Amino acid sequence: MTERLGAYAVFAGVLSAAGLPIYIHAPKFYVDQYGVSLAALGGVLFVLRLADVVQDPVLGWLAQATQAARGLGVAVAVALMGAGMVGLFALDPLLPPLWWFALTLTVVFSSFSFLTIAFYSTGVAKAGALAGQGHLRLARWRETGALLGVCAAALMPSVLAPLGVPPFAGFAAVFVVFCAVAALVMAPEWRHSAALPATGFALVLRDGVALRLLAVALVNAAPVAVSSTLFLFFVESRLQAPGWEGPLLLVFFLSAAAAAPGWGMAAERFGAKRVLLAAMVLSIAAFGGALALGAGDAWLFALICIASGATVGADLTLLPALFAARMARISPAGAEGFALWSFASKFTLAFAAIALLPVLEWQGFRSGEDNGEAALRTLGLLYAGVPCLLKLVAIGLLVATPIRGNA
Repeated sequence: MTERLGAYAVFAGVLSAAGLPIYIHAPKFYVDQYGVSLAALGGVLFVLRLADVVQDPVLGWLAQATQAARGLGVAVAVALMGAGMVGLFALDPLLPPLWWFALTLTVVFSSFSFLTIAFYSTGVAKAGALAGQGHLRLARWRETGALLGVCAAALMPSVLAPLGVPPFAGFAAVFVVFCAVAALVMAPEWRHSAALPATGFALVLRDGVALRLLAVALVNAAPVAVSSTLFLFFVESRLQAPGWEGPLLLVFFLSAAAAAPGWGMAAERFGAKRVLLAAMVLSIAAFGGALALGAGDAWLFALICIASGATVGADLTLLPALFAARMARISPAGAEGFALWSFASKFTLAFAAIALLPVLEWQGFRSGEDNGEAALRTLGLLYAGVPCLLKLVAIGLLVATPIRGNA
């Protein structure tokens, strides 16, 4: 394929495997393996994301300043991300577990941030060279690849365990291999951003549409962050369906990946904003059903995963495409804008960790143990009720954002 859009799908898949699944797997792994408290893990995750207030803008500046040597910078960041993942899951902690958790996650997410900024800003230039509605076309490939990467990462521990492979150590090893593959297939693409001029953060922050899209991204990502942080606990304790975690995660993310191209094609025909709003309304209708679920309702929850996963495909495809199209107009290099985008995305995960995990612990919830009705009710409200309320706020923000066409 001369357009090499498949390379963007592969690289996005590796990035997504280093992102959301870490928030799904890592807290439960450190609770079960090392006895670290939920409140302590939530505090560490929040502090690390607060550091991004400074770090992500600096990494955006670094990605812009080093764009002529972007291939080398990406290679170093990919290597560090793989090493951090091995340290997080495959090595016995060389420090007290909570400190080791913080150190290795810092390496993983600092590398992840730089790579995300470089990758999406390069995509702005790439989309401009494509025929037709380039931003939506690239987004279909990129975000479908990202969703498939999430599927693989979410499912892998469940697949490896029956084979006698330590599930999380095996995940880390496979992740390193795919990091190398992604770096190789994407290597020719970094030239697309080699000569774009820097514009600075001020230009992005002064643009009203860009700011509103960042606000929508911040609020709209929060429901996924909340449900991802609590997913394993919800399935194990609220549904009382241990062993279903991997298959249900796979159903959710495969549904999102399968739906993503369709949302992109619909957006090309009817407009990205209109289609995205429709998907957001449908997501509330689909996910709200989880509030009524209890023990033994795993099959009903699978249906909710299919429906809500399909709507997430729209969120992850159309919103980045809208922001990228705006960056193409006001900041062609894109690095500064996507530094702010990266911060918004990760802050929602931090919010979920610091706001929800301590609340669960204070309500008496204990992972892997019998929990009282009050703890389980709290788990259900946090898992399903909070995301629906946040999605309503995101809908209001998007309605108020003036967008013409798909840019």
